[in-house]
Amino acid sequence: MSRWRICGHDGQAGRGFALDGARIVAEAGGVTPDAALAALHASGPVIRAGEGAPARLPAPLLPEGGAGLAGLVQDTPPDVLDGWTRLLLIGLTEAQPGWDGVACVLTPTVAHWVHLSAGEAVSCLSFLTPRLVTALGGAQDVDANALADSLSRPERLAAHLRAAEVTARPEALTGHLLGAELAAARPYWLGQSVALIAPAGAASGRAEALAAQGVPVTCHDPETLVAPALGALAGLMA
Repeated sequence: MSRWRICGHDGQAGRGFALDGARIVAEAGGVTPDAALAALHASGPVIRAGEGAPARLPAPLLPEGGAGLAGLVQDTPPDVLDGWTRLLLIGLTEAQPGWDGVACVLTPTVAHWVHLSAGEAVSCLSFLTPRLVTALGGAQDVDANALADSLSRPERLAAHLRAAEVTARPEALTGHLLGAELAAARPYWLGQSVALIAPAGAASGRAEALAAQGVPVTCHDPETLVAPALGALAGLMA
C-alpha cells in the first residue's frame, strides 16, 4: 500500500495523520493544519480536509479523486459543512454500513444536523447553539425543565433567557437554548434514528431530550470515527 498524509482543523486545532494504505502510522497536532502536517516528519501525497470547492448537497460523502476533502454547501437554507465534519460523517457511515438517518455533529461553535441516506448527505440544518451558550454564560449541565419548556414554546426563548439570567441559572439558560434548537430541528429528528457525534458528555442533554421524545439515539466520540474515515479515504489514494 502507498504512503500518504491528511491534515485538517477539527474546530480546536490542526490535525495531521500519516498512513500506509489504511493503517495510521503517525499522528501530530499543531496550531494550524500545515503545522500538524510538518510535525509528522513523513512524506507522501496529501489530502487536505476543507480544500477545494465545496460539493453542493445532496452529495456523496466520499469525494471523487484524492486531491482534497472539500466541505459541503447547501443553497436553501444557506449552510456550509466544513471538511472535518464531512470526515466524521464518512467515519460514521463506514463504522455502521448501510446506516440511514440523521447525524448531529457538535463542534465547539456549531451544531450540524445532517440527513444521511445511501452514503450521501441529503440536506442539513445548523445552529449556533454552542456559541450562544458560551456567549451568554450557560453551563455544560442542562436544566431538563427549561429544555422541555422551550421545546414546547420556542417563541418565548428571549423571555426565558432573560428569566434565567436574572435568577442566575446557567443550567436553565443552556436548557432553553437547547430546547429551542430541538424545536426548530424537529423535522430532522422526528421519526428518524439520530447519531450524536460529540466528545463524551457534550451531547448528554440532547441525547436525553431526544430519548424522552421516543427517538432512537446513539452517541459517538468523534475520535472513534477518524480511523474508519481515513480507511475509506485510503481507497482514493490507491
